[in-house]
Amino acid sequence: MKVKVISRSTDEFTRERSQDLQRVFHNFDPNLRTQEKAVEYQRALNAAKLDKIFARPFIGAMDGHIDAVSCMAKNPNYLKGIFSGSMDGDIRLWDIANRRTVCQFPGHQGAVRGLTASTDGSTLVSCGTDCTVRLWNVPVATIMDSDNSSDCSSEPRAVYMGENAFWAVDHQWNGDLFATAGAQVDIWNHNRSQPVNSFKWGTDSVISVRFNPGEPNLLVTSASDRSIILYDLRVSSPARKLIMRTKTNSISWNPMEPMNFTAANEDCNCYSYDARKLEEAKCVHKDHVSAVMDIDFSPTGREFVTGSYDRTVRIFQYNGGHSREIYHTKRMQRVFCVKFSCDASYVISGSDDTNLRLWKAKASEQLGVLLPREQKRHEYNEALKNRYKHLPEVKRIVRHRHLPKPIYKAGVLRRVMIEAERRKDQRRKAHSAPGSIVTEPMRKRRIIKEVD
Repeated sequence: MKVKVISRSTDEFTRERSQDLQRVFHNFDPNLRTQEKAVEYQRALNAAKLDKIFARPFIGAMDGHIDAVSCMAKNPNYLKGIFSGSMDGDIRLWDIANRRTVCQFPGHQGAVRGLTASTDGSTLVSCGTDCTVRLWNVPVATIMDSDNSSDCSSEPRAVYMGENAFWAVDHQWNGDLFATAGAQVDIWNHNRSQPVNSFKWGTDSVISVRFNPGEPNLLVTSASDRSIILYDLRVSSPARKLIMRTKTNSISWNPMEPMNFTAANEDCNCYSYDARKLEEAKCVHKDHVSAVMDIDFSPTGREFVTGSYDRTVRIFQYNGGHSREIYHTKRMQRVFCVKFSCDASYVISGSDDTNLRLWKAKASEQLGVLLPREQKRHEYNEALKNRYKHLPEVKRIVRHRHLPKPIYKAGVLRRVMIEAERRKDQRRKAHSAPGSIVTEPMRKRRIIKEVD
């Protein structure tokens, strides 16, 4: 005769310590829990509201510069370090964790326009309107961690003279080359005082340059003649040129999809392109109400941060048409440079009011070490919000952002102007011969032509 008994290991339900919680066993049969969906919806609603309550993105400001912060660079070798350059020629290395200056790099006689660090983090390259490129030795991490390093200053390792002012600089991801942008694109080596190569296409100044993270010999530039140009160092001439209707201020490659880059434009939008197919943008990212000045991708490649002349910092999904987050303060003025931290947890912005500001990449994220139960609770709330994000009330709460009145009014005016232009195009098309007017999508409308 067989006897069926319920057997259960004592380890499954016995507490190890008296402070531990009792294990509760759930039967997930939907017939037994008819109100489960309603309960989950209410939990998702509460999770969305709690996110708003705990949204405190601003961590602190780092002051020390006496003029506008014009450029920044991450230190690939040190998570807590970031370089900043200002319009008065001052370059500083900051310890983000303690929000203090670690080292200063004096020497530039004019505005510092470009900063970049080598891949190993040992060399800093700066350029500016005083027609010089300077190479600096970066202090090692032990000096940065010491408390008495605030008065540290460094002398340039090398100074290279140019004929014209420099507007941007970027270092090769793997290699000893770096590129400067000015009247032309110059390729430099650490050990040579003259450019090893120069490129020029057109007569206007080049204002930004970025090396490709996947292909070290490929770089993209934007110029003041509204063009975006791709260069390949293995050939002697530029590869492709794209001319848009408005100027591109900055460009950033997607580190996880190195064939794609996003351009920050003067027309308040950002445009994502595939470098292999430049005749059409992959995505148009809207929401800013003034020129977008700088852009930087997260190391995960899933989102990017932008800084704008409208005094706001926005975070976009890499394939999202609208921003998921907007940061602003009463004191923050026009934002000239933004960077994601190397661990994708923080955003650093530099603005016209001489300050660097540190923000959380996720506004309601809890800082510090989380207990396992806290971590599971956060993950559960995220899953609930993701499941019910399409329902009107949850969507409304998650999407809502408070905007300063000038930005809100400028956004309303901008939408009115876009709608008026759309209606005008519709009427023009309705009163013209069939087929004579072709409506172009937004992804193509801002492109004038592509030149090979």
